[in-house]
Amino acid sequence: MAGLVDVTGFAAATLSTVAFVPQVLRIVRTRSAHDISWWMFGIISLAAALWLGYGLLLGALPVILANAVTLMLAAAILVLKWRYGRDLPPSSRAAGQESGPAPRADGAHP
Repeated sequence: MAGLVDVTGFAAATLSTVAFVPQVLRIVRTRSAHDISWWMFGIISLAAALWLGYGLLLGALPVILANAVTLMLAAAILVLKWRYGRDLPPSSRAAGQESGPAPRADGAHP
């Protein structure tokens, strides 16, 4: 039964961790991180660090591996946010505008 528990843990950990990869790739590709929340990824980084510590205390390999990788990805997103999210968004730079809320698809004001 422990084998099924570990397989389930590794599957859940893999999916949870891999979910961050598209965001990292998008930031790198577009060189924009203006829509990334400092708070969200800061909290996720702290949570991953705490889960990593918890996993280390328990010796739970799925928890350790998933949260070590998640922490690295979340930290990478924070570094990319710092690098690409400090100036005006690309669309505002081209138009010479200050950043503000994006227009809504239905034409209504935000």
